[in-house]
Amino acid sequence: MMNQILFAGVIGLFLTLIGTPLLIKLLARKGYGQYIRDDGPREHASKRGTPTMGGIAFILATVAAYFLSKVISGEPPRYSGVLVLGLMVGMGLVGFLDDYIKIVKRRSLGLRAKAKMAGQLIVGIAFAVLSLQFADSRGNTPASTKLSFITDFGWTIGPVLFVVWALFMILAMSNGVNLTDGLDGLATGASVLVFGAYTFIGVWQFQESCANALELTNPGACYEVRDPLDLAVVSAALMGSCLGFLWWNTSPAKIFMGDTGSLALGGVLAGLAICSRTELLLAILGGLFVLITMSVVIQVGSFKLTGKRVFRMAPLQHHFELKGWSEVLVVVRFWIIQGICVIVGLGLFYAGWAADK
Repeated sequence: MMNQILFAGVIGLFLTLIGTPLLIKLLARKGYGQYIRDDGPREHASKRGTPTMGGIAFILATVAAYFLSKVISGEPPRYSGVLVLGLMVGMGLVGFLDDYIKIVKRRSLGLRAKAKMAGQLIVGIAFAVLSLQFADSRGNTPASTKLSFITDFGWTIGPVLFVVWALFMILAMSNGVNLTDGLDGLATGASVLVFGAYTFIGVWQFQESCANALELTNPGACYEVRDPLDLAVVSAALMGSCLGFLWWNTSPAKIFMGDTGSLALGGVLAGLAICSRTELLLAILGGLFVLITMSVVIQVGSFKLTGKRVFRMAPLQHHFELKGWSEVLVVVRFWIIQGICVIVGLGLFYAGWAADK
């Protein structure tokens, strides 16, 4: 069963390595190039016209890698994996419409704010409602109406509040990845690290599942998660697909992911956290996305309240560019920050399991 993870990662990597340059040629031929803000760092002007909507490559590769790994291993798809992939595709579609209008229709702001929000809400609500269906033999649905950190805790918040909470997570992570996607390879590389963490978490939860309680040395430390191995397969497919995409997206980028990719990645990160019962842990595992989002909140709040800016430019990565850091230096150092966040998050995850033992 574990070979699904290896198959998914390798297939995802292979498909984006060979498929992304084909997409680059197609997008370049159609003239689907990136719009660059005039008020951004001057060095970014050279990026104008670089093909965008590259998220199509790793979205399709991830879906293909997941299902091909199932065919090769002879294992059926599971509800949790399919739901998380559906969330990714749905959010990616909203981002694609936004990118398409920006580039093809020449409307710089893309989708109207209300239309974009409506699309995200429809996708998010559909995921949240469906994730409370499809109980297994133990009564576990893909998601839980309890809040979670390294596992469920506290009282049940009920289905209505759960939908609101799930929407908040999906929108927050989508916007967080979107804001991080401002430098070549930054959001892609950071996402790879988080997907690696969720591959580990899924495998660990599968090995310590309460469904195998009779085989565990300490049944009290088990996990009630609907399909942990399937979530690991999805995470591995995403990690491989994003790594292959990063080959072409790293500086100097030959293609950008666009809103197509950033909304999809943010959505799938939230979906993985919700279905693996690690909702609040995602704020640590995805610490870089939280940090960059907070820099925008602080900048906007400070300017509205005092008329002064805290940073030279927000999001945070552009502040350091304007301080004289090269783009590659910012990206690598931010990857290191994200790596530290993943290490801390996995450390807390393991510590929680060890404490129960």
